[in-house]
Amino acid sequence: MYSTILSGALLGIHASMVQVEVDATSGLPSMSMVGSLGSEVRESRERVMAALKNAGIDIPPKHVTVNLSPADLRKEGTAYDLPIAIGMLEALGFFPEGSAKGILFLGELGLNGEIRAVRGVLPIVREAAAIGISECIVPEVNAAEGAVIPGIRVQGAKDLEQVMVFLLAKEKERESILPVKKVSVEGLFRQGITQSGNDFSEVKGQETAKRGAKIAAAGFHNLLMLGPPGAGKSMIAKRIPGIMPPLTLEESLEVTAIYSVAGQLGDRALMTQRPFQSPHHTISSPALTGGGVIPRPGIISLSHRGVLFLDELPEFQRASLDSMRQPMEDKQVQITRTGGNLIYPSDFMLVCAMNPCPCGYFPDRNRCRCTEPQIKRYAGHVSGPILDRIDLCVELQAVGVESLQKEACGESSEEMRKQVEKARKIQMERFQGTAYRFNGDIQAADMDRFCYLGEAEKRCMKKLYEEMGLSARSYHRIRKVARTIADLQGEDRIRTEHLLEAAMYRPAQEVWKT
Repeated sequence: MYSTILSGALLGIHASMVQVEVDATSGLPSMSMVGSLGSEVRESRERVMAALKNAGIDIPPKHVTVNLSPADLRKEGTAYDLPIAIGMLEALGFFPEGSAKGILFLGELGLNGEIRAVRGVLPIVREAAAIGISECIVPEVNAAEGAVIPGIRVQGAKDLEQVMVFLLAKEKERESILPVKKVSVEGLFRQGITQSGNDFSEVKGQETAKRGAKIAAAGFHNLLMLGPPGAGKSMIAKRIPGIMPPLTLEESLEVTAIYSVAGQLGDRALMTQRPFQSPHHTISSPALTGGGVIPRPGIISLSHRGVLFLDELPEFQRASLDSMRQPMEDKQVQITRTGGNLIYPSDFMLVCAMNPCPCGYFPDRNRCRCTEPQIKRYAGHVSGPILDRIDLCVELQAVGVESLQKEACGESSEEMRKQVEKARKIQMERFQGTAYRFNGDIQAADMDRFCYLGEAEKRCMKKLYEEMGLSARSYHRIRKVARTIADLQGEDRIRTEHLLEAAMYRPAQEVWKT
């Protein structure tokens, strides 16, 4: 007897439908599996047979063939256990033919029949809904994740026996056995907004750095903070996601899909806050950009639509930093394996922090004992092309006791976020119909269109260019930052004061000249 069950395969953060075909015929008792299977899928045979036995099912002596179609698509992971088991039961006549028609199945089976969590439920359910599938059964712990997709009924199952009872029941009785999971997306977003977190009002002193962080968040500019240990660099970086515009629903689904594929979604149904990733400086290039034998998203993809914070920047391996160059330029990372190419998004805001010298206290010669060659060598650890992609560089000083003892701490994150959102709305209107989203995305070819300068502003930039010894890239970078400063102030055009403030946040490459 023949049966076919619907399942899904992951292609990066996207999905493709898979037909699990099962044929049970008379012959030498055996079970064979074909269809371009990874090692985890091949091991499914032992898990399925043990789960069926421990669920009290006696498998008759049949020759069973399982094919995962399309055969030229590489199948990885453990999500095929449940559809294979259901396909075998239908092919062997344990429930009526067609009982599972139109239902998508995902889930790993424990040897006791328990249905365990799998990766990538959200993108697979999303693809299923897009092609008109109306129902799917997934592990109970993944049900909320799938239920955020509208237009499809998502049911969570605890074990194999529960799914069998569901398929044997009449249509009217099925929902009482496996209730449809319901999730309020609006409620999840409200909960995400009200969640308490780090606030900028807790940062005492460092007003220039806080201003730089606000400008960076408003224009999605990359930021470098340079200062001694304990000045508050990490403290400021951790608070930047809290002042960025909230995720839209589409952005939230993108980020959730990445975390789902990476197996890092946990018990969350939806990512409603912008990601913040802060890897240790010993991280390898594959861990940073993604990869592995079974490719998974790296840290830069987990930072998509959020902040990637690199603390102690010169301590990172140069190869790791250089591996970020193309993903930062293309906003995506491509991973090539023998089984094909996978693309993961990597549109993030880079925030870096570093000390000015190995001991961290230069130019305070009362505390710093580093020699000039040591300082230059330390700065030279940072990749030039990475510095080239940083729009703002702010220098922090040690916080004085007067600042620490002050009660008033300046703007709160909520106040800063409102200003950033206002600037973001201006940019949405400006870039409507273009590929740009933020001022930080503007390319040199469109600089005159979006960052127009009047005669007085051109004279100002000429003077800055000559006196600061700017490069052409730095010249354009100051104009982009000035555009964001103007947006924060609600100005239609860039003025001289905006350019002068932007020049104060010197491009990172220029810092080492002084």
